[in-house]
Amino acid sequence: MAILLVAQALSLEQPAASRFAQLALKCVQREYPNKLDHVMNDASEVLGPRQLHPSFYGCFDWHSAVHGHWMLARLLHKFPDLPEAAQIRAVLDQNLSPANIAAEVKYFGQANRKSFERTYGWAWLLELQAELLGWPEAKGWAAAVQPLADTVVKAFEDFLPRQDYPIRTGVHPNTAYALGMLLDYARVTRDDKLAELAKERARAYYGRDHDAPMTWEPSGEDFLSPTLEEAALMAQVYDRQQFARWVRGFIPDLLLKAKLEPAKVSDRSDPKIVHLDGLNLSRARCLYALGEALPQRRDRLRKLADAHAEATLPHVESGSYEGEHWLATFAVRMLDAR
Repeated sequence: MAILLVAQALSLEQPAASRFAQLALKCVQREYPNKLDHVMNDASEVLGPRQLHPSFYGCFDWHSAVHGHWMLARLLHKFPDLPEAAQIRAVLDQNLSPANIAAEVKYFGQANRKSFERTYGWAWLLELQAELLGWPEAKGWAAAVQPLADTVVKAFEDFLPRQDYPIRTGVHPNTAYALGMLLDYARVTRDDKLAELAKERARAYYGRDHDAPMTWEPSGEDFLSPTLEEAALMAQVYDRQQFARWVRGFIPDLLLKAKLEPAKVSDRSDPKIVHLDGLNLSRARCLYALGEALPQRRDRLRKLADAHAEATLPHVESGSYEGEHWLATFAVRMLDAR
């Protein structure tokens, strides 16, 4: 039923949470089909997903498996009496065991892994850990995942000072998207040094940007808006007054006219075209965040966000694995933001 009447009029309630959880449970332990991000150093590394990644082998690719686990943890945290709660706990116990996570850490340390899942998968791993650190029941899972989170933090600390230019694409490597999640993790762990690294890089990359070409969006396989992800990030970096000045120069047309049409999705069985459903959900999340940072424009921005959410929420459960293995995660983040 159209994700329960557009997720109960755009609020995350238990019936919709149950449907989202079912989508993740169908894939976090489903090994195939699978798209590996795997550089083989020799013939001994011609291995299957589960051998390479005993924690995150499902959901078509490593990063989708990570954010599928995040969504399950998030929903269990919010709805401990969810009908799927026992199954979620069993999956988290199995997939996030210390031995499995140790194998994931070992993989990161091998030759030719420097760019593995950089930076989208890194960011999602930290978002997962930030969620696990936030509630007592998840203490055991958080302890198991912490060595991998520490590995990812070190990777960010090594990479970001060497990354002279941001990646502005509307897909996985988008720098602004990753920096936003890095800030989430830094806040939860109270890591001021990590937070300042993320903010310093954001200011260096984006502080002088102006007149963003919103009319160039979307590209045909975007699931992120380069412009709105950047704006949502800078709303976390600047204080309200600084942000108001910066954003007026960055997206003046959107703020003045508030015109932005949801993306049209012509084929939800196409793995790239269905990215546009993700774009609608991530745009909505960013627009809600901008509405909070710009109170005088909140109503207009929320109306735009709602239109984008309503364009895609009924199709999260489409029957096509191309979208079903990941879109629910974007829906939950968006509804959280709302």
